[in-house]
Amino acid sequence: MIAAKKIKEPFGDRLFLLGIYIFLTLLMLAVLYPLLYIVSSSFSSPRAVVSGQVWLLPVEFSLKAYKSIFNSTQLMYGYYNTIIYTVFGTLINLVFTVLLAYPLSVKSFYGRNLVMILMMITMFFSGGLIPTYLLVKDLDMLDTRWAMWLPGAFSVFQVIVARTFFQSSIPSELSEAAQIDGCRDTRYLVSIVLPLSKPILAVMTLMYAVGHWNAYFDALIYLRSEKLFPLQYVLRNLLILNATDPEMLANTAQKIREQGFEQALKYALIVVASVPVLIMYPFVQKHFVKGVMIGSLKG
Repeated sequence: MIAAKKIKEPFGDRLFLLGIYIFLTLLMLAVLYPLLYIVSSSFSSPRAVVSGQVWLLPVEFSLKAYKSIFNSTQLMYGYYNTIIYTVFGTLINLVFTVLLAYPLSVKSFYGRNLVMILMMITMFFSGGLIPTYLLVKDLDMLDTRWAMWLPGAFSVFQVIVARTFFQSSIPSELSEAAQIDGCRDTRYLVSIVLPLSKPILAVMTLMYAVGHWNAYFDALIYLRSEKLFPLQYVLRNLLILNATDPEMLANTAQKIREQGFEQALKYALIVVASVPVLIMYPFVQKHFVKGVMIGSLKG
């Protein structure tokens, strides 16, 4: 048996491919190094961070910053609130998005084009911050958790993507067969459409959850009670306004503070705030890539 002869690539193509690999490697390092530096600094001693000894790996390994974080009542309240906002907010978003996107994907639904036009107008023109604030106030939702959920109950962009997925990936013959068997629309949606829509549901879950996890502006506008502040609002006060929680520094010697304990503390805060989202992504990555491609390119 004669072995197949491998076609040799031209020198110019190999040189071009080598250049692409070098460029992508440099780009990867440019993205990864700041992340690695933050993680290494958070596990280093304050003295090493301030003196610039941290470059790639932790120097004088220390967990003092993380111990101070988990001793902070303010930060733990922020963590708890953000988890509540993210979990229930994402569920509300998914329910509203699916209940709106699925009917718009049914060709027999009368007036669906008009509804889509009206929804798309809101992507270019909004009511504005002040009218929205007055509406939330009139609904008695100020300083409540509902102010973090209902004003952004669904995204028009996500509705369009989900509608496109339903139109292109769910055969209309399934609906006809279900109707012949006496299946109602609600049963058809729950038992047939949703199980077949895992990719797009994973996409929406990740996007909505990340949005809730990183949200702080709505809290800045609508919330007044510290016990309702989300994590990102607390981090904004700590990292940008330098309003350090006294409980974080209560058990820290003055000498350590002077050597840059607050700087190491900020790096640890960034890591603590980012880890949950990084943990969640691998579980939805497979469906995420598939859902984005199908939901955005077909239809």
